[in-house]
Order: sequence, then structure tokens, then C-alpha cells
Amino acid sequence: MDITSLEKMITTGRDSAMLRLSLARALAQEDRVSEAVKHLEAAVEMNPDYTAAWKELGHQYLADKRSEAARKAWEQGLKVADKNGDKQAGKEMTVFLRRLNKRSSPPRT
Repeated sequence: MDITSLEKMITTGRDSAMLRLSLARALAQEDRVSEAVKHLEAAVEMNPDYTAAWKELGHQYLADKRSEAARKAWEQGLKVADKNGDKQAGKEMTVFLRRLNKRSSPPRT
């Protein structure tokens, strides 16, 4: 679906966390990262147990150069994944966090 159709679904009362995730992914493909973040934040507010939205939110925060926000999103996503038994998403977010920590840590001398 295109962005316009997804936005229309929101305005006509068919809003949902899954719809927001789909819209955010479409916006991100067009490098509209700040808009994608807004919709992902809405998605996790609507459904705090939506693992996929937390995972994507971390990616979009990172794309927006907000590494600390990405870390927090993935940490929350890990908690949700553990709670929901979503092992694969948990493994993925663990890898993302490990990579982020490597980037953030000072070089060893």
C-alpha cells in the first residue's frame, strides 16, 4: 500500500499499531525518518506489547541519529519480546544493542 492510502486509513478511524508500523516502514523507505518515528511512537503507545514496533522504532531512532533513544527502544523491545516469548526478535535486538554499544564505546588503547 502507498503512504496516502495508509494515512487515509488512519483518518477514517481504522487506526491501529500494525497500521502505524506499516506506514512508518513506507515512510522510512522514502527517507522520511522523523515522520516514521512519530508513527512508531504512536504504535508503541497504542500497543506497548508490540515487539515489531519497538524493534523498528530503534532502527528509525538510529537513522535519525538518536542512538540513546534507539538503545532505550531496543531495551524496552527486549523486555516485551521476553514477556511475549518472541525469541527471534529478542535475539535480533540483542545483536542491535551489541553493535550500538561497540560504536558507542571509546577505543581501547
